[in-house]
Amino acid sequence: MIEVKNINKRFHDRKTGDFYALNDISFTVSNGEIFGLLGPNGAGKTTMLRIMSTIMEQTDGTVLINGFDSKQKPEEVKRSIGFLSGNTKLYKKLTPVETMRFFGSFYGIEKKVINQRIEAIVDRLDMDDFKDRIIEKLSTGQVQKTSIARCMIHDPQIYILDEPTLGLDILTSRTIIGFIKGEKEKGKTIIFSTHYMEEADTLCDRIGLIHQGSLIQTGTIDELKEKTGKNNIRDIFLYYIDQEEWIDDYA
Repeated sequence: MIEVKNINKRFHDRKTGDFYALNDISFTVSNGEIFGLLGPNGAGKTTMLRIMSTIMEQTDGTVLINGFDSKQKPEEVKRSIGFLSGNTKLYKKLTPVETMRFFGSFYGIEKKVINQRIEAIVDRLDMDDFKDRIIEKLSTGQVQKTSIARCMIHDPQIYILDEPTLGLDILTSRTIIGFIKGEKEKGKTIIFSTHYMEEADTLCDRIGLIHQGSLIQTGTIDELKEKTGKNNIRDIFLYYIDQEEWIDDYA
């Protein structure tokens, strides 16, 4: 369903010259799987997801989404995914319902079908109290729900979610986690980034640990617990970071 092969992303800084935000990253995500990309702020999570969603192009390497090359067939990739960016900007004068209808029109969905999906999404994300209120009057959590609703309107097979619960209250986070679990039950494929280790422990079939632009380990939580002898994801992550720093120092 998703294949990431030897991805590098190089940026140029006027003062320091070229630097790599991503270094030879490769992984796969199977159909119907939840894959968590874990790492601290600045690790490269957002850059990786933006490349996968065709918003940004890689310097080297290949991304295949649903069999489509992200560089050669970006429009096909966009039809296959629902992408939630960490800095999504919505039209402030539209309501959530108008936003969903607006984005649904991009995909050529019949009006009747759009209306049915809007009704289902409003119920699913508990949006009834604010569905007809303009975006600029909404809370942070309500805006995030609207952003996710926008991603759902074309019923994609794959979701790419960048820090979906960042900065949200516990009730809104619970709704979004419930949405992720529900989409998995429908057979959808989900990749999301987070630095909330406990969240990944709850949701993910497999995780990838990313640090300073490199993917340092992937596997199921049970596999990584067995390899490291650690009992939780936080300790597992720190174990691999310590190992990596030891190797760097030795080299």
